[in-house]
Amino acid sequence: MSETVQDSTGARVRVEHDEQNSAFVVRDDSGEVAGRARYLVGPGSEAERIMYHTEVGEEFSGRGLAKILVSHALKESSNSMKTVVPVCPLFAERLKEHGNDFLAIGGRFRWATEADLEFVKQNV
Repeated sequence: MSETVQDSTGARVRVEHDEQNSAFVVRDDSGEVAGRARYLVGPGSEAERIMYHTEVGEEFSGRGLAKILVSHALKESSNSMKTVVPVCPLFAERLKEHGNDFLAIGGRFRWATEADLEFVKQNV
């Protein structure tokens, strides 16, 4: 699933799911990768995505791209009926603030456990 949206400056960016590399990617209008939200497939269930790291290149900062990545990843996870496990602070913050809204659109999430954190350490 790919989507073109506007960043906070009004520039068009494309957000896509790079399933092969377990990431959501945002690209600028030239196609250059501006940022990624990385995840691991849960150890006990392929229906879980452990969202563990979101990064945006320094040259792209201040454009709201991390927020776009988080929003797109949550929406796509909801559409795919995947449970989100937020290890990345950006995902955790978003779900703390708007978790009920995410659940209302059919999204699923659970808070990370020590076992999830250990799984990330061993697999990243």
